[in-house]
Amino acid sequence: MDMSTKLPAFDRKSGTLNVIIETPRGCRNKYSYDEKRKLFKLGSILPAGAVFPFDFGFIPRTVGEDGDPLDVLVLMDEPAFAGCFVAARLLGVIEATQTEDGRTGRNDRLIAVSANAETHRGVKSLSDLDKKLIDQIEHFFVSYNSEKGKKFKPIGRHGPKRAKRLIQRGERKRKRL
Repeated sequence: MDMSTKLPAFDRKSGTLNVIIETPRGCRNKYSYDEKRKLFKLGSILPAGAVFPFDFGFIPRTVGEDGDPLDVLVLMDEPAFAGCFVAARLLGVIEATQTEDGRTGRNDRLIAVSANAETHRGVKSLSDLDKKLIDQIEHFFVSYNSEKGKKFKPIGRHGPKRAKRLIQRGERKRKRL
């Protein structure tokens, strides 16, 4: 099954965001879904001591400015596994630019919480999270990209309405492909 095209970005009945986890929280290995092979592959390994702070995945049937499905970091009580489908509630977006090989483009990071979460049950927006936690998430992405020779620069933090518009734009872009 091709997860990136069969599953919609949002569940029509519940309104939750559909997420496919690529890399679990606490993992040094960065996995990514290979659409052509229809499986997950090892993309890179983070340096010793560096791990993903939360589960990291993508939103099916979307395309971002980088040509890949939109990225999403999912706050969960326990880590999932690569390929796990997670129904999530959208909290917002960390808008960012990314520079690689002299080219700069947008590479935003959507933030969501598992719809079944206990720990973050009452969280509805990025503004409900501790500012220090968001700072740490941004720092992770800055460090992660720096290690790969890229410059990740956060340019704004916004709530779920703006994040949903970005996803809808990503859905329209995917349909045009």
